[in-house]
Amino acid sequence: MTNLGATPILIALVAGFAAFVLAVLTYRGTWLVGAMKKWLFTTDHKKIGLMYIATGILFFFIGGIYATLIRTDLGLVQGLGLDPQTTLGISPNVYSTLFTMHGVLMIFMFVMPTLAGFGNYLVPSMIGSREMALPRINAIAFWLIPPAGVILILSNANAGWTGYVPLSVDLPGNGINLWILGLHILTVSSMLGAVNFLVTIVKHRAPGVEYWNMPLFVWATLINSVLLIFALPSLSIALTFVLSDRVFGTHILAAANGTPLGGALLYQNIFWFFAHPEVYIMVLPAFGIISTVIPKLARKDIFGYGAMAISLGVFAVLSFAVWEHHMFVTGIATNVRFVFMLSTMAIAVPSAVKTFNWVATLWGGRIWMALPMWFSVAFVTGFVIGGLSGLMLASIPIDYLYHGTYFVVAHFHYILLGGTLMAIFAGIYFYYPILTRRWYNQRLGHLHFLLSYVGVNLLLFPMFLLGSEGMPRRVYTYLWTGNFQLLNFLSTMGAYIFGIGQLVFLFNMVYSYYAGDPVTTADPWGEPLPSTMTGPTPAPAPLPRRAPVAIPSAAAPEGP
Repeated sequence: MTNLGATPILIALVAGFAAFVLAVLTYRGTWLVGAMKKWLFTTDHKKIGLMYIATGILFFFIGGIYATLIRTDLGLVQGLGLDPQTTLGISPNVYSTLFTMHGVLMIFMFVMPTLAGFGNYLVPSMIGSREMALPRINAIAFWLIPPAGVILILSNANAGWTGYVPLSVDLPGNGINLWILGLHILTVSSMLGAVNFLVTIVKHRAPGVEYWNMPLFVWATLINSVLLIFALPSLSIALTFVLSDRVFGTHILAAANGTPLGGALLYQNIFWFFAHPEVYIMVLPAFGIISTVIPKLARKDIFGYGAMAISLGVFAVLSFAVWEHHMFVTGIATNVRFVFMLSTMAIAVPSAVKTFNWVATLWGGRIWMALPMWFSVAFVTGFVIGGLSGLMLASIPIDYLYHGTYFVVAHFHYILLGGTLMAIFAGIYFYYPILTRRWYNQRLGHLHFLLSYVGVNLLLFPMFLLGSEGMPRRVYTYLWTGNFQLLNFLSTMGAYIFGIGQLVFLFNMVYSYYAGDPVTTADPWGEPLPSTMTGPTPAPAPLPRRAPVAIPSAAAPEGP
């Protein structure tokens, strides 16, 4: 039954891609061959960055299909009193595959590649470098990602995205083995990319570009690379232990005799030592994007540049000191839990520094409420809700109450959907006219924002209520009690609204590339006329030959 999760998706993807290739070859064969050579063998950081982003968006939609099936089961089918097994064919095993693949693809195949794409496209230009330090390694790092994504989908893993033992050790078949292989390939890719970013930023800055006048996006990418280098080996160790137990019978995590509890706790400690820094790996570049967009469209330098840069470093340090809060309910010693509770609460300080500095940057500014600014404000609101709910979960008694419920699901998704995803959209809309020299359709863009913002909040906020009423997470069905049916139905409606918004976004990006209004100014986000503060104000001006190189550094703050 677990094969039902990915087979239709793979068949649809392969058929669609084959039809597309056949159509293009029929009408524009020579052009296609030339274009493929230009992109497949490129070492240009801009092209590689765009391929990262395109790959991430592709897997965003694939992961969204899994999520839509989950919400259809929980909210629509069961909300109407139907049986998910007879209606959708969703058994417990199929449901486990759905939420496992949704989590893995969204984290490792959407968020991380997309943010790496922004880094590839922007960082060399922002520091005055012509290219990444290791261009060929940069290309290799990207081309490891698509095959890893295919392997992950083929795995149909159903042990949860965390792969907890003893479940991941005991499950039969080769699904978990393929899942581990895919994650190992992605780990190699991320390590290569992190080392490349680190060397580029440290050694390839242009004269005059110092640490204390670099754009905050470069700071975020630098610290993010350090996090990856220190966190990823922990994931590789945990996965190798699981693979060794499964294939060679080593019993590193699975006890040879008696209870496997010790192995389960060992795995959780190693895994979460990676996975909590991973949360900040997925949000630090988003901080950098927001710290680029807000000053530019508020017509002010970023408020508290030094504090913003230092807070990024504090995030990195504290992110390695809080992993045990994922294990408050495992029975570890109280004094150990107390230390991790304090460190988890302490991480709210750099979060507050960044939030208040973004608000202070807006305060008194001549704000252009263009679409990137709308998404930036949405990021701040989503990050605040996710952060405050995380502060609640840092308390040991509250975590005991909510740990296995949908409250945690809402908290985590507010950070990623309400936060990181909104920052990604802000970055896409901000750099789209710079890259394509065409404006996106304004009405479609605002419709996308409205559907996304309403959809995300309608999707996630009922989960807080579900969690407070005690609905457990990671279950494919639930008891008819309290408001479970109503709240799940509302959450699913939010998911549908959000999904429609993403289809609008995709159409807008493709349509505007061919039919959008041309950008006729050197800087698309330059000073607009007072009477047109709600949209772009093109004015005749000569186009510079390398405008995309100069624009990103325009928002760089001055040194203190």
